Amino acid sequence: MPPSLINGPAGQLEILAESPEILRDNTPVAIICHPHPLYGGTMQNKVVHTLAKSCLELGMLAIRFNFRGVGASEGHFEHGLGEQQDCIAVAQWARQQYPNQPIWLAGFSFGSFVAYQVFAKINAERLLLVAPPVGLFEFQPMDSINIPWCVIQGKQDEITPPESVESWVNKQPNPPEFYYLDDVSHFFHGKLNVLREIMASIWKDS
Repeated sequence: MPPSLINGPAGQLEILAESPEILRDNTPVAIICHPHPLYGGTMQNKVVHTLAKSCLELGMLAIRFNFRGVGASEGHFEHGLGEQQDCIAVAQWARQQYPNQPIWLAGFSFGSFVAYQVFAKINAERLLLVAPPVGLFEFQPMDSINIPWCVIQGKQDEITPPESVESWVNKQPNPPEFYYLDDVSHFFHGKLNVLREIMASIWKDS
């Protein structure tokens, strides 16, 4: 299925919506946010691609999209603020296309910062953060996250200080399910199969 364009707050947004062969009435729509646009992050990133394919294997809809200024998406980078509006626009489009489907939200690296900021605004029913850049962006503890959520972090992360993520998770009033993985780098080099296995475990009851 080729990417398409939808209306976004800064112009056209490029999205890739993939559907399983059998779409049930209550099938979740998984929206997945990609890494930092200024450092090569796109919806084709291998971690984002793995998350999307894992969702499809679980029978879910998977929506990837390029933040403003990436690929065919119009606009320019806005330090996470504009990108949050992009994610909200994708969620609004998804609700129009699939009005009866719950929305689950995931993000990798910078994309996890965006997902963390907007999950409540789009009424996401689940949240997954992979290698959240705690310490590089404002990840203030929420009063309480009242939906199922999960954080996946590698102990050999060369970009996000893993001990900062561990400390941040431990400070959460309602802690997430936390996977703290040995021998896993920021981009899951050689470990994408581990990510798929975790996805199959935490989101299998879709």
